[in-house]
Amino acid sequence: NVPEDQADKLLLASWGLPKAVLEKYHSLGVVQMFEWQAECLMLGQVLEGKNLVYSAPTSAGKTLVAELLILKRVLETRKKALLILPFVSLAKEKKCYLQ
Repeated sequence: NVPEDQADKLLLASWGLPKAVLEKYHSLGVVQMFEWQAECLMLGQVLEGKNLVYSAPTSAGKTLVAELLILKRVLETRKKALLILPFVSLAKEKKCYLQ
């Protein structure tokens, strides 16, 4: 569980994302994360580029964790990222979404 003093970490706005990114998520109804998603992002040195392996049921929100990690790293390091997705339809959807 997310400690009480870090409950603001559930809000996307507390992760230092640009306004345009937050507005896109908000337009899709995503304003905050589930506790398990915030826990993933706060584990060890994940935000500094260390590896993260996590598992959740279908439609639980795994992609949001990956997107936030990728966005943070790309914006902070100005380097490219590679996002591998299992289906062409999902890849096309994410391409439009992330542009």
